[in-house]
Amino acid sequence: MGAKAQETGFTITSDKSEINIPFTSINNLIFIEVMVNEVPMMFLLDSGVDKTILFSLEEVDEIQFLNAEKTTFRGLGNSLESVEGFKTSKNKLSIAQYFVDDNHDIYVILDQDFNISSGIGVPVNGILGYEFFKNHVVEIDYVRNKIHIYNNLSLLQKKLDKKFEKLDITLEANKPYLTAEIVLNRNYQNTLKLLLDTGNSDAVWLFQNKIPKATIPENNFDDFLGKGFNGEVHGKRAKLDKIKLHKYVFQQPYVAFPDTLSIQNVRMAQDRAGSIGSEILRRFTVIFDYKSQALYIRPNSNYKEAFRFNMSGIEVQHAGVQWVKVRHVSHYSDTEKNLLQHILEGFDYKLELKPVYKIFSIRKDSPAALAGLQKDDEIISINGKSAHSYTLQKIKNLLQSEEGKKIKMEVKRNNTILKYSFYLKSIL
Repeated sequence: MGAKAQETGFTITSDKSEINIPFTSINNLIFIEVMVNEVPMMFLLDSGVDKTILFSLEEVDEIQFLNAEKTTFRGLGNSLESVEGFKTSKNKLSIAQYFVDDNHDIYVILDQDFNISSGIGVPVNGILGYEFFKNHVVEIDYVRNKIHIYNNLSLLQKKLDKKFEKLDITLEANKPYLTAEIVLNRNYQNTLKLLLDTGNSDAVWLFQNKIPKATIPENNFDDFLGKGFNGEVHGKRAKLDKIKLHKYVFQQPYVAFPDTLSIQNVRMAQDRAGSIGSEILRRFTVIFDYKSQALYIRPNSNYKEAFRFNMSGIEVQHAGVQWVKVRHVSHYSDTEKNLLQHILEGFDYKLELKPVYKIFSIRKDSPAALAGLQKDDEIISINGKSAHSYTLQKIKNLLQSEEGKKIKMEVKRNNTILKYSFYLKSIL
């Protein structure tokens, strides 16, 4: 009788029954800190990828990789060119101290044009997917921004039986899929196979060439959908009539239809028609159990929130940092300040590094475009507040806040300061 093969991948190295991992949520996406060969990095947790990918070494002073061999990448994007990189093995990854893999393969992308940091607003070094999920039961709490890792399902069984609904999933090429009922319009209703994709910030993506009997709703608009390994992803946005997951029904969620050029390099699982993204998933506490091929879901406090999208028509990205003169809050009392006024004058300010934001893309005939804003405009202020006082997430929230809201922007273009205003408007 042969010896049992040792389980590869992440293991819990403590005696605890579970490991808790805090995460940062930006634009519905999950970012966690990962120690890679003893170097701290920030990774996107993406159930839609089967490999661990490193694409940025910004702010990393030094890191060592072993056993490197050349490789190429293909994925979402409008370019036919392969992206060069290398595969490196025997890396040590550690998360929250006790979730460890001592023999981890990392695929490193050499093309620095692929970098999602500017669209997120914080440094992001890579993407972690299947290897994170494969050995353990993974619970994602989108309300408390915590991930719970369990050795086995028995620790949760009472909670699951009482509070969660079980959905069957399949694992194909190390990615999770489920079926959901889609009502696209009056003429199309079907049960479709969709990728469960925590790395997609939208609600639903559908591939029109995979559902030939369906037509994109007439009320739609062209939009920038994101970035992939092979460049920008463009397509159309519209609304579904509804999507049904088990007994849970969402009315009028937004749906994106990436164009065929953007998905030409993607290796599709058989019968895959699209993706369910984090704008749906964040409305639940979700538990992935890859070994049992099951997903458990329970509605959370986000469940009834309205579906929103960017009504301005502009995509804003982080474009570096600048030194800004800010008021210095000293430890002196008001009486001391009055007595020392002649000494403190000119020294009550300090310089701080603040973010710079630019308009990365602009939708034709959108409110911002009609007002006169242009691609590459540097944003100086928004609604009377300095742009650097916002996080990128707060800017995104503002631009999808409510129809009819007035937005005033001051921008710099060719060293000239210009002022514009427009009203957020839904075209769906």
